[in-house]
Amino acid sequence: MKILVTGAAGYIGSVVTELLIEQGHRIVAMDNLAHGHRAAVHPDAKFAPIDLLDAESLKRLVAEEEVEAVVHLAAEALIDESIRNPGRFFRANTTGGINLLDAMSASGVKRIVFSSTAAVYGQPKEVPIIEDAPKDPVNSYGESKLAFERIMAWYRVAFGLNHISLRYFNASGATERFGEFHVPETHLIPIVFEAALGEREAMRLFGSDYDTRDGSCVRDYVHVVDIARAHILALEQIDTIGARAYNLGNGSGYTNKEVIATVEQVTGRKVNVIPADRRPGDPAVLIASSDRIRRELGWQPQIPELTTIVETAWRWRQKHPRGYEV
Repeated sequence: MKILVTGAAGYIGSVVTELLIEQGHRIVAMDNLAHGHRAAVHPDAKFAPIDLLDAESLKRLVAEEEVEAVVHLAAEALIDESIRNPGRFFRANTTGGINLLDAMSASGVKRIVFSSTAAVYGQPKEVPIIEDAPKDPVNSYGESKLAFERIMAWYRVAFGLNHISLRYFNASGATERFGEFHVPETHLIPIVFEAALGEREAMRLFGSDYDTRDGSCVRDYVHVVDIARAHILALEQIDTIGARAYNLGNGSGYTNKEVIATVEQVTGRKVNVIPADRRPGDPAVLIASSDRIRRELGWQPQIPELTTIVETAWRWRQKHPRGYEV
């Protein structure tokens, strides 16, 4: 198919594009490069430097490229910033999403796979989190993503839109070609890499007295290739499914201390860890149940082991010590 991938210059978008191209799809890679990197756009994709808030350019792009489906990953995603500046997140993630849906409906495009977030659930009352769990986001990032999920349902009523939302926590790992590089970095594994490499003085461990197996928080880590595979499976079956939300989970999760120890093992470097107080609102355990997508789409993580996840990320980091910077 001819597929529009939004956020194609980002971490997950680059890998989704890579796997779609490997399967023979033609890709229009859209990104405003506010957070993405031009070097992360697959060379076999057609690059479109367009912002979701540019409604007219977006509408022309979808029409002129004769797009048949959309994989929507573009988003503002910094949690702390979403609390300080909610308007920025609702403009990008909700208003920008509406512009995308309007461009699709104007050209009769009826397929969208949406990269949502497990942040739509907020503080879970039970773990693993299932798709029907209460939705109570604790930041505007999760709220803006949840709003777009609900908006898509109304576009299904009006225009027959088929839409699948994928909700997950921590994308991790890398392919040989594409990996994770953010400025500033907020994700645990690359932060521990920075501490191991001496690029930051130490890594702060927020909380060591949780009711978990070693006192530190437990989190889900899903390899970015497995996330990309879920998007492709959803795209392949979307016309049959119609409308659905799926969680992506990796099993029982890993503690922060286990992540640090694994990075030390893989890199052969000692990480300077400074104990710190718990961060307000941090749950002890955040794990998403993937039972539904395993049962209905046949998805399961092919790279579930933390050691392998870290090894792939470390290989990419060694080859790209400055990320995508030239």
